[in-house]
Amino acid sequence: MLVLPAALTRLQASACLQMLVQGLRTETGATVLVDAAALGRFDSAALAVLLELRRESRAVGKMVAIRFMPDRLRDLASLYGVAELLPAG
Repeated sequence: MLVLPAALTRLQASACLQMLVQGLRTETGATVLVDAAALGRFDSAALAVLLELRRESRAVGKMVAIRFMPDRLRDLASLYGVAELLPAG
């Protein structure tokens, strides 16, 4: 399982994405779970990171599912019309 940090804004986005993509390579299952329970401070960059992780996952034949996505992040994903691309896990 991959884990999101407590803060994920544009300042942390690049480093977080790099960490998640590295972790993706070690995941053996067909679905990669991403734990968002610790995520407390974020902006739209968090969505960009998750969507890029989804793209990277699909490139290697895996799916991504998000566990414990904060309500505010789910609302933001709905506002941008990408909620269906980030299913709950």
